[in-house]
Amino acid sequence: MSARPPSRLPRPPDFEALAAAAPASADRRTEVLALIGHLVFSWSNNESLFIYVLMLLLDTDEVSAAIVFATLNTTRARLDLVQRLAKAKVADRAVAGELDDLVARFSRQTKLRNDLNHCMYTVDAEGVITHTQLMKLEERGGRLSFGRVRGMDAARRAELAEAIREHGALNRDLWSFLPRLEAHLVDRRPVDRSPA
Repeated sequence: MSARPPSRLPRPPDFEALAAAAPASADRRTEVLALIGHLVFSWSNNESLFIYVLMLLLDTDEVSAAIVFATLNTTRARLDLVQRLAKAKVADRAVAGELDDLVARFSRQTKLRNDLNHCMYTVDAEGVITHTQLMKLEERGGRLSFGRVRGMDAARRAELAEAIREHGALNRDLWSFLPRLEAHLVDRRPVDRSPA
């Protein structure tokens, strides 16, 4: 009988040691988790505002727009629909440009949100979240590698705080834009000249 080759799996964490060390690192872990939670919360609220953009572009009610929105199962598909409808319905360059800018700003934030929602978190022996590793393959120089590893240091936490600030500004800008989009689309509606 041949000897079993050594396992290629990583060692499991020492759960008892982590549980014992966790209280001492709770503040740092809470800070990181609060930043991630706030980012996801802000991102979700901003994504949902695109339901109203769709409602206006499709000239429909909120429920119908939400059905269309929910039927498209990716954020990219939802934003593509918004952009395509805008090309067909929005004639004013300023309004179209503002919508393009809002979509672009949201799309930039989506990458960070996806990175944090689809990664593995590494904790050290004290229970501090030290790194993230993306759960996707990346090609660099013709070679495949598994998931970029990034530290959860002060610079990364500052990046998250800045993204949250940007989401707050984006939320206000989306709310401010919606009435302008509505006014533009109402002004462009064809007048019904059929006999009564």
